[in-house]
Amino acid sequence: MDGKVILLADDDMDDTEMFCEALAEIDENAICHCAENGSEALKILSSLDKNPGVIFLDLNMPIMNGWDCLKRLKSDDRYKEIPVIMISTSSHKNDMETASKLGALCYFVKPNNFNDLKEILRTITSNLQNGVNNLVQSLKDAGFKNIFVCGEK
Repeated sequence: MDGKVILLADDDMDDTEMFCEALAEIDENAICHCAENGSEALKILSSLDKNPGVIFLDLNMPIMNGWDCLKRLKSDDRYKEIPVIMISTSSHKNDMETASKLGALCYFVKPNNFNDLKEILRTITSNLQNGVNNLVQSLKDAGFKNIFVCGEK
């Protein structure tokens, strides 16, 4: 696979480490840029030569949370077409609905199991090049219990 570029914004270092390890195991060519908050994610994004194939945003982060970062991304012509996946430990229906209203591709509850995370990331990264519609369909077809696919594309 040609190097997929992913941006992850999450202030929990344990979750970030698990995410990066899972990603490295499924695709050694993937490049993951990590930020500790939404503000740092936007700075990293503006410094990249090429937009990432997908952005993962944690909801609860200091300085700029995931909601505020998502709003900024979707209001900026340079970034609004990048698929954004919201991640959180919260499984509140309100959060899932908000993610959909603000333009996120999907929302998933952080799995505690490393293998579950690997399967989610495998499904996402292996379908990135096929376009957003196919990615959404692949997530639905996979039937993950902890993923809410936002709005029909």
